[in-house]
Amino acid sequence: MLRTEHPRYQLLRGALLLASSTLAFFSLRYMPLAEFTSAVLIAPLVVTLLAATTLKEEVSPLRWALVAGGFAGTLIILRPGGTVFSWAILLPLGLVVTNAWFQVLTSRLARTENPLTMHFYTGWVGTLIATVALPFVWTGLDGWHWWGLLCVMGFMGTVGHFFLILAFQRAPASTLTRYLYAQIAFAMLGGWLAFSYVPDATSLLGMAMIAVCGAAGAWLTVRERHVPIEPAES
Repeated sequence: MLRTEHPRYQLLRGALLLASSTLAFFSLRYMPLAEFTSAVLIAPLVVTLLAATTLKEEVSPLRWALVAGGFAGTLIILRPGGTVFSWAILLPLGLVVTNAWFQVLTSRLARTENPLTMHFYTGWVGTLIATVALPFVWTGLDGWHWWGLLCVMGFMGTVGHFFLILAFQRAPASTLTRYLYAQIAFAMLGGWLAFSYVPDATSLLGMAMIAVCGAAGAWLTVRERHVPIEPAES
């Protein structure tokens, strides 16, 4: 499990994930959950661009149109010049950049590296870097239930990222990023259950555009996989 052909990329991947997580935590202090998730979903546009330029993946014009539609929905939610758009939006935008590079690097490493190896290095790199800062930011937790919630969050993150590695072994990055749009529904549900927050009508319109483009991208993926290959002429 410790053997890797790309130790530098493994270290970089761990650092990128730690940066993404840190930016996500700070973002959620200043933005509602649903709007934050929608802003982060600019990532498919960035990942598709990086996949086309750095990984040399073929991206069809229809896929570009779907990504652009999701990006337009994000702009409707953010409403530059409105109440949602503020300095805090820079935090999820920074998260978009780090997360996009993290996904592209995951896609590249998943072609040759063992998933357990990638998961091991990513976790320990983030742990070691965060441990250096721990004495300066540590805050005591009031009660065992907070420790329990942290353990649950860590477990869910561990399982989710392992599935992410397995997915990148089986499909190109430009295809998988469409499924990130499903996070909007979960974010809205979580924001309603935990904070009693419901987005306004304009935000719901932008979220609907993002969700429709994401669903269309998923349908396009299934359709492309079932297109029969015509036999070559003799």
